[in-house]
Amino acid sequence: MTSEQQYIELYSEASDLIKSKSCPVMNSVRDEAFEAFRQMGFPTKKVERYRYTDVDAAFSPNYGISLSPLTIKPSTYIYNIQDAPIDVVPYYHQIADRTDAITALNTALAHDALLIHVPKNQRVEDPIVIDNWLRGTAATMMNRRVLIILEQGAEATVIINDHAADKQRYLTTQVMEVHCSDSSHLDLYEIEETTPLCSRFSNVYIRADRNSTVKHNSITLFNGQTRNLCDVYLQGENSEITLNGCAIGSHSQRIDNNTLIRHEVPRCASRQLYKYVLDHQAVGAFAGRIYVAKDAQHTTSQETNANLCASPDARMYTQPMLEIYADDVKCAHGSTVGVMDQAALFYMRQRGIPEAEARTLLKNAFMGQVIDQIKHEPLRQRLYVKVEKRFRGELDKCDDCQLCK
Repeated sequence: MTSEQQYIELYSEASDLIKSKSCPVMNSVRDEAFEAFRQMGFPTKKVERYRYTDVDAAFSPNYGISLSPLTIKPSTYIYNIQDAPIDVVPYYHQIADRTDAITALNTALAHDALLIHVPKNQRVEDPIVIDNWLRGTAATMMNRRVLIILEQGAEATVIINDHAADKQRYLTTQVMEVHCSDSSHLDLYEIEETTPLCSRFSNVYIRADRNSTVKHNSITLFNGQTRNLCDVYLQGENSEITLNGCAIGSHSQRIDNNTLIRHEVPRCASRQLYKYVLDHQAVGAFAGRIYVAKDAQHTTSQETNANLCASPDARMYTQPMLEIYADDVKCAHGSTVGVMDQAALFYMRQRGIPEAEARTLLKNAFMGQVIDQIKHEPLRQRLYVKVEKRFRGELDKCDDCQLCK
């Protein structure tokens, strides 16, 4: 049985149960998404955006689907989508890529969704924190759906933490749709700290309207196989997007970040900074594309990917891309892959610093440029500690979910 057939049969058997536990807005697009997945199947490495990830291998084990109810802590801004205070039909599954097989599978199988809604001109002082714990007694597949809506003039910080509570095998698909209305401001953090047995596919879709500012930070501290996709649609003039990524891989871990920023209107700005530190036989990949439409004049964009291979067996694939159809723009991109600076190591060892400690200090300094850009002070300080523990080999499992405290 092929991997696709396994999930086709799973949906055929469980669709009625899934629909009974879900809500009309999710059920209205479920069958259409399943049919799209059935026709597409899992993407192979011949598909450009999946060339660095073996999707079939990740989905081939016989996972059992989880239909556990969504557990939500009481909050002014967090809801189960069934209890939404607004009409979510104009938002749900509107900007998600319907030609992406993972998104289609998630749309078909997800039975519940989390809604974060910030009303007009509301400023949320404290971060909105979502802790996702993977728990189970057998190989389990989790399908999560998140919808974030910031109305005009709203401001918020959202932190989403992924953890694994034990050493079971887990597969997670997550689709997040982010709608930022005029003059809204969002800081969004995705932090993964799972186990080598976990596979995680996260697809984030962001729409930014006029004068809005969005910062998305993807931080992979510990994992098994991770693929993060982020598609951004700058649809209002003077909107800004910042994408930052921090990825640490060791042993046989794999981390793949794939981004697309579409400048569709004039006078928008985008910035990207992704940094990887890879050790042992870890494999990293980054592919980022900046698309500037014909009428998107006065666009500014900067894309940077810097990578450190701390072992001769580590591998990094990098592919920054520009696709520009306007003629009055300032766009640049660059990428580097290097090894540990031997001159710096020699300098530090001359001053009595042991080689292992010197390597840790250099790795910390390399990642500091990404961590420094985190605005939330408690989270930034906590991540400094986490990153250092990771490089010292002290962080080999998820042992603390209070990253924002």
